[in-house]
Amino acid sequence: MGFFLETLLGGLMAGMLYSLVALGFVLIFKASGVFNFAQGAMVLFAALAMARFSEWLNASGLGNLWLVNLIAFVMAAGVMFCVAWVIERLVLRQLVNQEGTTLLMATLGITYFLEGLGQSLFGSDIYKIDIGMPKEPVMAFESTFPGGILINQEDLIAALIAACLVALLSLFFQKTSTGRALRAVADDHQAAQSIGIPLNRIWVIVWCVAGVVALVAGMIWGSKLGVQFSLATVALRALPVVILGGLTSVPGAIIGGLIIGVGEKLSEVYLGPYVGGGIEIWFAYVLALLFLLVRPQGLFGEKIIDRV
Repeated sequence: MGFFLETLLGGLMAGMLYSLVALGFVLIFKASGVFNFAQGAMVLFAALAMARFSEWLNASGLGNLWLVNLIAFVMAAGVMFCVAWVIERLVLRQLVNQEGTTLLMATLGITYFLEGLGQSLFGSDIYKIDIGMPKEPVMAFESTFPGGILINQEDLIAALIAACLVALLSLFFQKTSTGRALRAVADDHQAAQSIGIPLNRIWVIVWCVAGVVALVAGMIWGSKLGVQFSLATVALRALPVVILGGLTSVPGAIIGGLIIGVGEKLSEVYLGPYVGGGIEIWFAYVLALLFLLVRPQGLFGEKIIDRV
């Protein structure tokens, strides 16, 4: 029982990190109605900015780790705000009321632009982000289960950070006028403009919020894996999450991430020995494919009804 709970807890913590990346997809889709292929590049660019700013601040003589990380985070967030403004000004503003395919291709262009710009500005080396999270695992519930349960402290803290951010974003979308305006823009650009919602300002806001989400995700994943250009592929791990939870649902991103995280860990431990291992790599994509066949809008996605 202790081993099962240990695996389950590990899956839940991994799922929260998947949800954090998936949130970026959901935010952009809710505001523009297009799937943002640039989310992985945004995570990479934000992590590169955070890592290099931390490195420069440490080299300048600031010895306090928390102060260095706070200043570097604020500076990196400022960079992501600038990126959001430039994207809206030079790309999205020119594509208002265009077809979804056009916007999709624009996000692909943004992907390659951010990857190239990140390499030009910050270099292509592997960087380290140290945000002070303990990396040593601890044993818990030793008196309850024989041998206790091994808990990775870094994963636990990262999951708590992700959970807090998800909760804040859920409140933002449900309880604020700006959040409701974002949902209105996603439903119909022209109708939203006709009732006085400033489309350009809304897009800047949502890309800024998505940039901060990408920064937090890049900071956590960079702390775990190191900041390198393969970090952009972390977005691929979030694709099954948004398919499972629904592209328009923030709670769906949470539930989808938890299901994927737990499913990967449990399947690898309990089914892996029977299928030769490696099931953790493809389990999420098979599950997403099944959902596409049975419920393509996801668990919490909105049904699309076409009237003819």
